[in-house]
Amino acid sequence: MIQIFTNDDVIRYVYEETSSEENLLIEDALMAEPELMSFYLDTLEIKCLMNKIERKPAERTVQNILNYSRNYAANPSA
Repeated sequence: MIQIFTNDDVIRYVYEETSSEENLLIEDALMAEPELMSFYLDTLEIKCLMNKIERKPAERTVQNILNYSRNYAANPSA
């Protein structure tokens, strides 16, 4: 029986959402199908780049939160 794997399967593999049995089959497919291997390598690169993204709130947002906290603590009836 020939197993056909999709890009979705490769993404699940990259994020370790596949079983041990699926892993072996997907790894075999990656070795046999250059296009699937290319997609796998691209997906790994994108995952790595996404992990490097740092999000910081705007200073105004931080100040609004701090001001709210100060006012909330100063007003126990709130």
